[in-house]
Amino acid sequence: MSAAYLPTRSLIRLSGAQAQDFLQNLITTNIDSLPENEARPGALLTPQGKILFDFTIWRDGDGFLIETDASQRDALTRRLAMYKLRAAVDIAPVAEDGVTVFWGDEADKGTVKGTVKDAAFAKAGIALTRTLGRKAEGPEEAYHALRVEAGLMLSGHDYALQDAFPHDVLLDKTDGLGFRKGCYVGQEVVSRMQHRGTARRRVALVSGHARLPASGTEITAGGKPVGTLGSVSGNKGLAIVRIDRVGDALARGLPLATGDVAVTLALPEWTGLAFPVEAQEAEP
Repeated sequence: MSAAYLPTRSLIRLSGAQAQDFLQNLITTNIDSLPENEARPGALLTPQGKILFDFTIWRDGDGFLIETDASQRDALTRRLAMYKLRAAVDIAPVAEDGVTVFWGDEADKGTVKGTVKDAAFAKAGIALTRTLGRKAEGPEEAYHALRVEAGLMLSGHDYALQDAFPHDVLLDKTDGLGFRKGCYVGQEVVSRMQHRGTARRRVALVSGHARLPASGTEITAGGKPVGTLGSVSGNKGLAIVRIDRVGDALARGLPLATGDVAVTLALPEWTGLAFPVEAQEAEP
């Protein structure tokens, strides 16, 4: 069965007359355009535009469910409550533990009640659905291997919170950033990066000539750092890299490595992104 139970994921439910407006004015996802039965990625940013919390969000009746890492749930709940002020919004952790995901043929069957389609995986050409609670068995590692294949990142696995912009983790490519809605926390910085095309860090698929070393190992080009290894699955992995520096290295024929393992780097094909093809002076 192509399914996995994710005990490390937890949910928060938001409901009330002003829940939609509250979220629309706060998080990166365009909530007004969020259809029924679809889960989209999103983030709550710092005023400087960096990711303070990352999550997946979908409609739940008249309200919304936010799925995030279990270690983040209480802090995210408190942060949402801080922004609530007098808004008619109820914010509460969901008692049921974990999330179950189905992919491939299992996702297409839709036999489990309450499943929603994951928009980020759909962008990567993978049918995957999510649902609250333990609805099937399967190792969490299989899900993370699928994430690595798709090029989809999670904080704690691939990057540290408050250390990445939404563009760095492809939220602009997975419907996780709304560019046609009003202001939200950090929106000015995100919009400036989008319109000026200044995003220099992007997600790369890492392929090793042998088994990759542990997450957190530096990736180098000609001995100079270009990024840090995130999730690892055998000889495959993810990393946020400086695409200008990698492009320069490729143009100059410099070797790429992480630890003592030679690697190749590729940007996920579904993003439409490419490394710069001309040698250039990399910024510090």
